[in-house]
Amino acid sequence: MTAEHATRTRASITSLKRVVIKIGSRSLINEDHSLDEAQLAGLVEQMAELRAAGREVICVSSGAVAAGLRDLGLSRRPRDLPSLQAAASIGQARLIELYRARFADHGLSIGQVLLTHADLRSRERHLNARNTFSRLMRSGIVPIVNENDTVAVDEIRVGDNDRLSALVALLARADGLILLTSVDGFMTGPPGDADTRVLDRVERITPEIRALAGDSDADLATGGMRTKLEAVEMVTRAGEHAVIANAREPGILKKLFSGESVGTRFDGRPMRLRGRQRWIAYFDRPQGALRLDEGASRAVRDHGASLLPIGITAVEGAFHRGSPVRLIDERGNEIGRGLVNYPAEDVARIRGLASERIADALGVCEYEEVVHRDNLVMTA
Repeated sequence: MTAEHATRTRASITSLKRVVIKIGSRSLINEDHSLDEAQLAGLVEQMAELRAAGREVICVSSGAVAAGLRDLGLSRRPRDLPSLQAAASIGQARLIELYRARFADHGLSIGQVLLTHADLRSRERHLNARNTFSRLMRSGIVPIVNENDTVAVDEIRVGDNDRLSALVALLARADGLILLTSVDGFMTGPPGDADTRVLDRVERITPEIRALAGDSDADLATGGMRTKLEAVEMVTRAGEHAVIANAREPGILKKLFSGESVGTRFDGRPMRLRGRQRWIAYFDRPQGALRLDEGASRAVRDHGASLLPIGITAVEGAFHRGSPVRLIDERGNEIGRGLVNYPAEDVARIRGLASERIADALGVCEYEEVVHRDNLVMTA
């Protein structure tokens, strides 16, 4: 990477106006698994300074389960769901009160936003959540976001606040995502190894970059570098910037927004995804998949074409008309997602056929395309 590129990337971070800051569990917990209130206060102070400088800040905070362990008489993160949800119930109240008190020290108010992935998939609740974020920030309120762990079953088992922070960034139209964690950035190997170094900038997430990401074996943290990279990839594909940095680096947010070379910066794609494209790509989970031949893959990927039945080689899953599906190329890679015009059983009947033969197979041709280009987003 040239010095010019590095300078330009750092400048892109300093220009962010609306940013989502995700704070991981290990960034807020002492070695004895107690909540590190001094660390939390220090991060709040830095976020308050960003607000004073005219930036809008949304904080996605982990740590609720860890904050509730002691009241349950536990010293390690439990594995059973009822204990996890009980710890989250206790810890979330304590965590949000600490955020309220520390932001109040700087003359700022907070608003608690508890979400599940189901809230973000439902179109009506999705729009309600987006309007809530907009109203809070318009009033100078700092949203503090977490998953609604006391009721969310699938989400608490995954424990993926990294993904949640990316979805919040896309939902709230933030122009940057900062993932604060317990390491100095995206590394080329295990921390502590002599040959390991922190990458200053990643222009594009390649298979080689993905291969470097590993999982976390921490008791309190449920997301490793793999989930962080997945979150980064969602945001950068949508055209926004992202950073992975060490929460315990003194003044980490000040350094990032002053252009210092800390953490790892990830470039956003030049062309941003619009709201409807973001919805199709990330918010509604795919209900199935369509496998494409080489010609169809090339047509939709390289030439902006709609997906016609003649290019479909296989149909996977039980989906309805209007459902989101994954588009898989001949090598097994996902290249896009789209909303289908036909249910799975009809797609299975017309796959491999020219569009003029759809009526012969189904009795009527309502659409020539299985997925129209307007309802298709490239994700690869």
